[in-house]
Amino acid sequence: IPSIDYADPSTIATAAEALAAHQPFDLIINTIGVLHNQNVSPEKRLADLRAAQLQEQFLVNAIGPALTISQLTKLLNPAGGIYATLSAKVGSISDNRLGGWYSYRSSKAALNMLIKTAAIELKRTMPRVALIAIHPGTVNSNLSKPFRGEEIGRDPQQAANEILAVLLKVNTEDSGTFRSYSGEVIPW
Repeated sequence: IPSIDYADPSTIATAAEALAAHQPFDLIINTIGVLHNQNVSPEKRLADLRAAQLQEQFLVNAIGPALTISQLTKLLNPAGGIYATLSAKVGSISDNRLGGWYSYRSSKAALNMLIKTAAIELKRTMPRVALIAIHPGTVNSNLSKPFRGEEIGRDPQQAANEILAVLLKVNTEDSGTFRSYSGEVIPW
């Protein structure tokens, strides 16, 4: 399967073409996202906002996933396929009590809206397919490492098993929801 690079949207179509030979899929999980890298780190204040950081966060956390949804959902099993995208609880507008992390929060909030909106369309065009956002929680990974993730996070295998357990219980009524790795519904 070719790699997807959100800086080059043609890679999404190329990956979709390669995957089409293996369709239909019962489950597709998009795990691509960015919180920090050599160019970006979460902002704590409005004064820290930079256009380039906002653009990179939105490209990787919202625009790329939206284009991926448009290409890959058509490969789902129409009799009950599930498409899940990793989001983040910090992208919940109603749950935001701490502020900060402007680019990441807002890009994940945009992702959540895209998932909700796409789920509404899929209810009409692919009524047995479910599209959901899932919050993986804090996992011992490169993403959480700079933020005490190794101290407070869960083992990646445990996190993957918990996410999979939630996804295997998803049905069409769950489409358009935001779930935690524990199965809890998170408010948008």
